[in-house]
Amino acid sequence: MNIPFHKTHITQEEIEAVVQAMKSGWLTMGPKTLEFEEKFREYLGVGYALSTNSATSALHLALKAIGIKEGDEVIVPTNTFIATAEVVTYFNAIPVLCDIEEDTFNLDVSKVEDLITSKTKAVIPVHYGGQPCDMDELKVLCQKYELKIIEDAAHALPSSYKGRKIGTIGDITCFSFYATKTLSTGEGGMVVTNNREWYERMKVNRLHGISKDAWDRYTAQGSWYYEVVENGHKYNTTDLNAAMGLVQLRKVESLREKRAAIAKFYNQAFKESNIRIPFLKDDRSTSWHLYPVLVENRNKVILELKENKIGASVHFIPVHKHPYYRDKYHYQNEKYPVANRIFEQTLSLPIYPDMSMAEVGYVADKLKEIVG
Repeated sequence: MNIPFHKTHITQEEIEAVVQAMKSGWLTMGPKTLEFEEKFREYLGVGYALSTNSATSALHLALKAIGIKEGDEVIVPTNTFIATAEVVTYFNAIPVLCDIEEDTFNLDVSKVEDLITSKTKAVIPVHYGGQPCDMDELKVLCQKYELKIIEDAAHALPSSYKGRKIGTIGDITCFSFYATKTLSTGEGGMVVTNNREWYERMKVNRLHGISKDAWDRYTAQGSWYYEVVENGHKYNTTDLNAAMGLVQLRKVESLREKRAAIAKFYNQAFKESNIRIPFLKDDRSTSWHLYPVLVENRNKVILELKENKIGASVHFIPVHKHPYYRDKYHYQNEKYPVANRIFEQTLSLPIYPDMSMAEVGYVADKLKEIVG
């Protein structure tokens, strides 16, 4: 067998949807994009949804909407993909790193208050692997200090927290539709909120700060005239991406069930082994975007899995370990003991909807054999 770490779920349905979008003549942002935004908004039950070309763009627009400025501080977990911290630096603001929980690998909310200063303006919790952070506790803290919550939900579609869908809890929530994500459009993202003012500002900034969407100018109702009202960005998606997204959105729950079945198999297979399986809190559900395990001699295990034609990955190299961030912001390694410990031992196994149970069994058997 040859089992990659991930394989994007693409069927004839997605292919035909993209072909139809191409035949329509709308290659950039147009009616399919608006339909995707509306269907996504309806699915979550939020006030506003705005598509972007990546989750990184979505996070950038979100921070701009709430007014982040130079010198401000934004608290982020150190155990995340670098984009979460990177977007803070776009404003010459400072990403303040927080250690993580030992069991979930999520932001340790109990450590956030000690990091808050007069310069702190927001917290970006990352729902690691799809499992939601402790949002109620974080909301209480942020209300106390008048901080905004911008959720990095790149892993968390569809996930829920105490019966509420992720996307309906924080001030603004950002999703990723990258090739490896639970809903994929190849590249793409979505930002959602219930705040109309923030939505309108993000919408303008998504496309060069133009006062109206560019595609409007080419419809029968449109006009050639527009005004630039903000110093914006080029963050829009396309109807090709949106067409694929609409198909994937219809399947998002069933694809989650397939990943959940794989996770259940892994959990059972590793029950009596030296492999530490993911811990899930009782009051929430995960999208199962990732299946991370802890093992001894992680690097050696990954190499041996590769020799057996099994792809594995590591999520994540903590932000404080990357040379640029370590040197610029003077992060001290010893301040993040839990993240350091988890990083040394964690690896993520393949968990994608099109895996056969024979492939899942092969991965489980080989990992147990390697670990011993």
